[in-house]
Amino acid sequence: MKQRPVKYPIGEQSFEVLRKGGFLYVDKTMYIEKIINGSNYYFLGRPRRFGKSLFLSTLKAFFEGKRDLFKGLYIDTIDWNWDRYPVLHLDLNTSSYEKEGLLDEVLSRQFNEWEEKYGVVTHEINPSQRFASIIRTVAEKYGKGVVILVDEYDKPLVNNIHSRHLFETYRDILAGVYSNFKSAAEYISLVFITGVSRFGKLSVFSGLNNIRDITFLNEFAGICGITETEVKENFKEGIKALADEYGRPYDEEIQYLKRWYDGYHFARKSPDIYNPFSLLQVFADRRYSNYWIASGNSTLLAEQLKRTDADLEDIIHTRCGQSALEGLDIDSVSPISLLFQTGYLTIKSFDREDEIYQLGIPNLEVKQGFFEQLLPYYTSLQTDESYIFIVDLRKEMQRGDVDAFMKRLQSLFAGFGHDLKFDEERNVQNAMLLIFSLVGLRADAEVRNSDGRIDILVRTQDYLYIMELKYDKSAREALEQIERKEYALPWSVDSRKVIEVGINYSTEKRRIDEWEVKRL
Repeated sequence: MKQRPVKYPIGEQSFEVLRKGGFLYVDKTMYIEKIINGSNYYFLGRPRRFGKSLFLSTLKAFFEGKRDLFKGLYIDTIDWNWDRYPVLHLDLNTSSYEKEGLLDEVLSRQFNEWEEKYGVVTHEINPSQRFASIIRTVAEKYGKGVVILVDEYDKPLVNNIHSRHLFETYRDILAGVYSNFKSAAEYISLVFITGVSRFGKLSVFSGLNNIRDITFLNEFAGICGITETEVKENFKEGIKALADEYGRPYDEEIQYLKRWYDGYHFARKSPDIYNPFSLLQVFADRRYSNYWIASGNSTLLAEQLKRTDADLEDIIHTRCGQSALEGLDIDSVSPISLLFQTGYLTIKSFDREDEIYQLGIPNLEVKQGFFEQLLPYYTSLQTDESYIFIVDLRKEMQRGDVDAFMKRLQSLFAGFGHDLKFDEERNVQNAMLLIFSLVGLRADAEVRNSDGRIDILVRTQDYLYIMELKYDKSAREALEQIERKEYALPWSVDSRKVIEVGINYSTEKRRIDEWEVKRL
């Protein structure tokens, strides 16, 4: 008998649809047991498309007593009465909130639905008071506290982080709505809130002293996303199909998957976690691609990096305390917090003694996609033009053809418009770091040695490029600095050939105007 093909739930966020439709489901119901045996108020922060909506849908079905959907899953084995609870599921992921009034429309539409479903009669117009009336009436009708699930509570705020008026308008509305979690506590059994960011000044958190933030807790690290163990247990057919498609051994294909989509850590002791959106896509398509990156928009991130004049090298290899990761403040938006909470950075390690996190880019998909989307903000190269440029540049660097790839960079810089500001060495350095990283080679900036810092170090299989960048000086002076400070000394016994490149950028010409090369 021929085996039925696996049905991957691409973009499907309804637990009931998954279970009734025979889609593959990775069992996360053990976390429901932790929740019902813990607090009455929870907050979980995770990047977009990481399974938050599906988990809330699972909670909804559980509290609605739909036990048939849970047959064969962990939660069906515990001692639970499976009584029905009234569930208010507020999904704020249904609008872009780019103009005033859209949040009122979303809330009004949801309130109308609940009032019709539960027979709530109210004359309240204010969203906060209307929500309070719904909570109280529904609880009294059922004789049980309501379960309130809020999906993407912060989307109206994150989407307006650079629009103070809209941000503050929506913040005030949401703060009023969420204040009911405290004032109507006697009518509530559970509140579970999800989002990307935690805004510390929003009253949903300052007013609720007993809310349990599980974002960074070890025991909830795998609640969203797919752990490495879950990949190996649930996706054997998908891995085998990929291995057959690419002509690689099964174990080698696992390493390819890991390199592309693994690498997320959300706690101090976190398992390796894969991006679930990309993982399902690659198994369905049998093709590696930047699925998660392509599904979103990095405009917000690019604008923030430019606004703060951030150094990319410092950001993507940063060290910080937990407080730097927990909240966002419209008055001072930290690019570190924003990049971490939106999934472009993740925890690489944790120093328990100093309570310091080491952050980094999680995997190849994020590295390639993030840099490619940032490229137009630092260069004149558009995303749709970048592929051929990248392929040719990589080949030139791999074969040690310095003049060829430097001429390519020169032509790129010469095409910059006057709105791109390269009056500081850091901006040119950021652009070059982006380009070399996009090439797929290991590129690092400000690499320290005993007598200084190398501006840019690029590694290929056969070559090491040591680059020094000068502004309105000379390539000779840049090359002499490399030699005088003996930047190449740490690689004197390396099997790869070392190539020193002195580069000068002319602010008058607005381009790289000369370079000198020395091969060791």
